Amino acid sequence: MKKLLLLALIGFAALAQAQEYPDRPVRIVIPTPPGGSVDGVARMVGAKLAEYLGQPMVFENRAGASTTLGAEVVAKSPPDGYTLYINASVHIINAHVLKSLPYDAVKDFTPIAELARGPLLFTIYPGVPAKSVKEFVEVLRADPKKYNFATSSFGAAGHLAIALFRQRAGVDIPIIQYKGTGQALPDLIGGQVSAMIDPVLSSGPQVKAGKLRALAITGTQRSPQYPDVPTVAEAGMPELEIYSWYGLWGPAKLPRGIASKLESAAIRAVQSADVRARMGTFGFQPTGHTASEFAAFIQAESAKSAAIIREANIRAE
Repeated sequence: MKKLLLLALIGFAALAQAQEYPDRPVRIVIPTPPGGSVDGVARMVGAKLAEYLGQPMVFENRAGASTTLGAEVVAKSPPDGYTLYINASVHIINAHVLKSLPYDAVKDFTPIAELARGPLLFTIYPGVPAKSVKEFVEVLRADPKKYNFATSSFGAAGHLAIALFRQRAGVDIPIIQYKGTGQALPDLIGGQVSAMIDPVLSSGPQVKAGKLRALAITGTQRSPQYPDVPTVAEAGMPELEIYSWYGLWGPAKLPRGIASKLESAAIRAVQSADVRARMGTFGFQPTGHTASEFAAFIQAESAKSAAIIREANIRAE
């Protein structure tokens, strides 16, 4: 009887906690610098979460070490719902490409909702004498020491695509690692690096402005915003079909009531008309998958990424 009473009291306490949550501002840790795709998705969704939950969202960019600095902050935060985490697929990929992590990418986090996913743009500096993937391969083979690739983060979806491209093309050109797209793009635009494969949100505006040349998009269909850019299959490299996806997490052991409240608010956010429209403009598909769907998706994507990493011979850092 006492045990049943204790369980009932715990249940009532948890329910009361969930009903009161949130009663103060909520921190969203963004493990990349401002200006990139993760930052863009986080701020779009975060603004709606603030509206639906009735409390401000405080955005904290904690960039560095392939997003692991920000992830570690969240993993070690109290599971009270006041520290959240938005990142891309690199969060799961890191477990396969880094020699060690100060946390477990699955066990130390509570998946709340998948937010969005989208293809990447394969772009080059306009000074590179190539207007197609085939021509770029020929240029690289003719003078491989003259060119290089930028990646916004080691282990990001774009990095996996670059590694696969190098293998398929048979070229061994350097990959320069940056701390985020916001740092990589200026160097690509300035010609310090030759090419990059990165989300449409960050690279697309530079293509439209004529500052970068797009050779392909890594989806199965052409983008309505970039109808002249061929798919990777059309460009002769269908194996480069790769997507970047974005999710919302909390620390492990997040109370179910709080997690459910956040899950509902996040799904509502990405299904709202204005967020869907903005994401579509940036080349993203709003997903809004539930916590259980997101957890299953993470497992499947982890296995898929591990296979690509083995195939592309990406060595752990």
